[in-house]
Amino acid sequence: MAVPPRRTGKTAKALRRTHFKLHPAQLVECPNCGAMIKPHHVCSKCGYYNGKKVIEVKAAKK
Repeated sequence: MAVPPRRTGKTAKALRRTHFKLHPAQLVECPNCGAMIKPHHVCSKCGYYNGKKVIEVKAAKK
């Protein structure tokens, strides 16, 4: 069985994990309707992408 010759210290472990964190979601405003969407994605509210109608969005049921 492989056993490490020395234990990894707390500092070395923490330095290795410095980039292991959550990042906030990047959102941009849809130029057509103003909804907040992910960049380079079709807007789920209006169905536009790059100024063109891509998908037909159904009206929400009330």
